[in-house]
Amino acid sequence: MIKIGIVDDEILARKVLEEYCSKIDNFELVFSTGNPLEFVNFMQQNEVDLIFLDIEMPELNGMEILRSMIHPPKVILTTAYSEYALESYNYGVVDYLLKPIKLVRFLKAINKVSASEITPKKNNGNEDLQIKHDGIPISISFKSILYIQSFGNYLKIFTDSRMYLISETLVNITSSLSDNFQRTHKSYIANLERVAKATKTHLQIENKKVPVSPMYKIIVFEKIRSLNDILK
Repeated sequence: MIKIGIVDDEILARKVLEEYCSKIDNFELVFSTGNPLEFVNFMQQNEVDLIFLDIEMPELNGMEILRSMIHPPKVILTTAYSEYALESYNYGVVDYLLKPIKLVRFLKAINKVSASEITPKKNNGNEDLQIKHDGIPISISFKSILYIQSFGNYLKIFTDSRMYLISETLVNITSSLSDNFQRTHKSYIANLERVAKATKTHLQIENKKVPVSPMYKIIVFEKIRSLNDILK
């Protein structure tokens, strides 16, 4: 899981970020506060991977916190003012979000952090997905998987040759998949290498249409563009 911290003295702004983070796979919110000194104390004993850091705060502002950290984690600055934008990039911040922060802009910001920096390493280099089907351990080649669909307390894994029904969740299976797989919807994970066509609402994989929800479409399309040029 990616450990997230939020430091913002505006309650509503903090709640918006908390809500957005709760919708992202592999994000674990470990600290959220309106008191920057509490955050500094927290960082003395704990680690986070990515901070959403407000600039204008009492006692200690975001820029002062940035200047004080010798080895800071990834930082996305949040503010209602644009005057600090140029200075902030001298500290290697990921992005600079102006309030009120829209969901689309939030997704663009987190997508700027490279996969190696924000995403846990997956599958230890394996080329197959290890599952139990009808109680029997089997291996499924990643390349043969088209997409995965949530089905109650089960998952349907659609491959070139057949469909497998297993007792598992989308969240848990994500860590076992290669980087070519991406959540596209609350109920779907797609193998982006198998996408033949993409629209704003779905991915065409073989003769199936896999839905893409607004929550995931920016991340999905950015990853597809990095794989090929199927989007026009």
